[in-house]
Amino acid sequence: MSEQLKFIVQALNKEPYNKRTNLISFDSLQSDQLLQTLTDVLAEIDPKQKIDVRGETADQTAIRIFNVLRILKYKPPTDHENLSEFREGIVKGEKPVIYPILEWLFLKRDDLKKRAYLARFLVKVEVAPDQLQDEEVSDLFGKYEVTMEEFKETHKSVESLRNSGFSTGELKRDITTMEDEKEQLSKRIERLRRKVESLPNKDKMLTVARSLRLEADRETSINNQKQDQRNTLTHCEQRYQRLQSQLKDMKQSSVGATPEGLMERLDEETRINSYMVKDKLPKDIVMKKKSLQDLEKVVNEPAMGQADLDVLNQQIKEISSEINQLIEKKMMSGDPIDDKLSLFRQQANIIQRKKEGAAESLAEARDELAQTEQGISEKKELLSQSDGEEVLKGEEFKRYVSKLRGKSNIYKKKRQEMAELTAEIGVLSRTDEILRMKDQQLNQQLTVLEDKKGVSGYRDTQEELEKVSAVKGELDDMKGKTLEDISEMVRKLTARISEKKSALAPIIKELRPLRQQCQVYFCMCHMLFYPFLFGSQ
Repeated sequence: MSEQLKFIVQALNKEPYNKRTNLISFDSLQSDQLLQTLTDVLAEIDPKQKIDVRGETADQTAIRIFNVLRILKYKPPTDHENLSEFREGIVKGEKPVIYPILEWLFLKRDDLKKRAYLARFLVKVEVAPDQLQDEEVSDLFGKYEVTMEEFKETHKSVESLRNSGFSTGELKRDITTMEDEKEQLSKRIERLRRKVESLPNKDKMLTVARSLRLEADRETSINNQKQDQRNTLTHCEQRYQRLQSQLKDMKQSSVGATPEGLMERLDEETRINSYMVKDKLPKDIVMKKKSLQDLEKVVNEPAMGQADLDVLNQQIKEISSEINQLIEKKMMSGDPIDDKLSLFRQQANIIQRKKEGAAESLAEARDELAQTEQGISEKKELLSQSDGEEVLKGEEFKRYVSKLRGKSNIYKKKRQEMAELTAEIGVLSRTDEILRMKDQQLNQQLTVLEDKKGVSGYRDTQEELEKVSAVKGELDDMKGKTLEDISEMVRKLTARISEKKSALAPIIKELRPLRQQCQVYFCMCHMLFYPFLFGSQ
């Protein structure tokens, strides 16, 4: 509210209002003063609203403001309760109603001026139907409507001229320049005429000059006709080539075809085209018209604020919740017959969607084909207009041949290397296969020998022992590593103990004489206090 009030006060202090007010004084205005301020702002947009509100009743003021806001397409609240409060607020001049209107008028002043100007001529005069029964009144009202349409067209043309970038100043300067050039040309023609009049064969030279001018005009006309004929010939050649390609395609498609197949193809194309014309295109047209109507409705609506968007979003949420509730009720009160029909409806919808998707794919493919054909025709036209591909000559051709020869030699070498590698791969694969077969045969022979000697499974046991020995070796390595870690730890502990002993050696040396002194002192104390203790007993 404070930002809105600040904006309104700033706008009122600017041209053309010059109210020289501040926030406190404007906020303390009475209802009639606030309505007068609103009337002054409306009068700046529409001069007919320049009225003193003290000279009219509150109802007249409210009706006048309502009519002006309706013409300017101000969007009041939509629900009944808020709309009645809005009307009552205008009648009483309440601030919560007047402030948003002032803010909207200041934000769109230029557009509203244009709208108010057009409303003077485009708002129809209301005539009672019984009065239109009169022939003279009806004719006059028809002329009035025709004049209104003419005014619309004239206004559109004026706006287009204003927006076209031309200015009256530039046009005046161009006209002045052209008049100066015309005057200079007139003077030059007059000088040439005076010079020519003194010549003896003036008439003959004028006749020859006229004939030369006519022949030059004729030559220009013939060149234009020649260019037109060339363009026509190019179009005919393109059409001939297109027809030739179509004929070739038709011949290729007709190879091995039967009359029944051709009829089936024609029937299929006819069905597709009839579906496109009768079903898809009308739906697309209806959708386009609907979207156009929605866009026109959006354009004609006044600008919406955040509050309006919030209201619309709330309405969308309420309608969506109602739809969901209706769907749930329909699902809960389901009839078996309806369920069966719903399956058929679902299948029909799926088929319809597939059909629409295929039609869209067909339309896209046709558009792509048309674009491709257009690109091909453009390329052919450019190729026909040019002299063909650029031909290499002289040194460039020699360099190209030498480069091509070098690439050919490299290609031959690489191909030979690839052939050798392929042959070697074949030999190696065959050798691997032979060795595998021999390994299988040897394994079978060893198995037979083991059975004969009574040591079947010897080879498997040998392999298991080798595996066990490998595992044992790994464990021994792990034990060796563990012993090394333990010995390293012992070595570190021994080093630390040695360090501690070396650190404690000087302290022990100092402690030994102190300990001896302590023993001496203890003996002396014992000798002194012992007789007293035992003598008392």
